[in-house]
Amino acid sequence: MEFIEAVMHYGFLQKALLTSIMVGIICGVIGCFIILRGMALMGDAISHAVLPGVAISYMLGINFFFGAVFTGLVVAVAIGFVTQNSRIKHDTSIGIMFTAAFAAGIIIITMLKSSTDLYHILFGNVLAVRPSDMWITLGIGLVVLLAVYLFYKELLVTSFDPTMAAAYGLPIRFIHYFLMALLTMVTVASLQTVGIVLVVAMLITPAAAAYLLTERLSIMIFLASGIGVLSSIIGLYCSFTYNLASGATIVLAATAIFILVFLFAPKHGLIWKRIKANKKKASLA
Repeated sequence: MEFIEAVMHYGFLQKALLTSIMVGIICGVIGCFIILRGMALMGDAISHAVLPGVAISYMLGINFFFGAVFTGLVVAVAIGFVTQNSRIKHDTSIGIMFTAAFAAGIIIITMLKSSTDLYHILFGNVLAVRPSDMWITLGIGLVVLLAVYLFYKELLVTSFDPTMAAAYGLPIRFIHYFLMALLTMVTVASLQTVGIVLVVAMLITPAAAAYLLTERLSIMIFLASGIGVLSSIIGLYCSFTYNLASGATIVLAATAIFILVFLFAPKHGLIWKRIKANKKKASLA
């Protein structure tokens, strides 16, 4: 009750709650395509690759959105270029590029001598979200959701069967980089909420839980978004009530939901699978 009353009375908590909900939705949506394509490591790479862009934007006094999107896309293209033009495998090129970008970002921020801002960028601080951050998150969210709605069939086909998609004449590489652009935008939207280090958890964990609950992509998207929203609300409540780091509590809430789904999912849950296996053994005995 205290949390609800605080939300009703304090503007900063209202902005934090709305921003967290929006981040939960868009991370859930994009996360579904990321895990279906086996690109969890790519999500980690992009989330770290935006750091130098954020640092440069801060240094130039411009909105961090522009620098973060730019460096995120540059790293995504660089990963593809190295993979396609050398014997280096995809996961290796990801490891090289994202660590280099992350290290460059840390050096730039160190030169700016702003450790407080570095902490907030890395781990998030949704309770200190500004109105401009909230509107940026809303704008990014609308663009991402609209893009997924308009290109749902293309994303669906290329995620499940790239070979068939190529046979139909779909531009596989363009769709890949289009998804990378959406992923970069979602990462930027999540900076203030969970930070660079933890954003990959919000991209992967709710979508992974939804993946255990359904075999239809459309339902999976809605479930992942719902789990993302629920995680954000629970995490924000714990953060405000117990004075804990907001990004970490949101991620732990998502992890707790995943564990419950992992154990009790009707079809793929560990406990139900064990029960069915025991029943099958008993019937054969």
